[in-house]
Amino acid sequence: MIRPVLTEVGIFLIPFALYALFLFATKNGVVLKSSWPMAVMIRLAIAASVLVIVSLVLLAQFSGAPPGSTYVPAHIENGRLVPGVEK
Repeated sequence: MIRPVLTEVGIFLIPFALYALFLFATKNGVVLKSSWPMAVMIRLAIAASVLVIVSLVLLAQFSGAPPGSTYVPAHIENGRLVPGVEK
């Protein structure tokens, strides 16, 4: 469960990291408060939210088993563990 959460947090942080790289490349003060005005922060937060929503929709649309498939859970056969599969 932690991996999907960290993935979405990472996707949320992408616009902020790109803006910090832009500030660094233009030799503006990355750590200066004047480089991070509230209007820019709001735009970055909106862009980050849109990225997270798009990634969640794409994840729901294109991951998982095909429609109509049945999950056969992991079980023991002849003393060996057989992993779960989608059929």
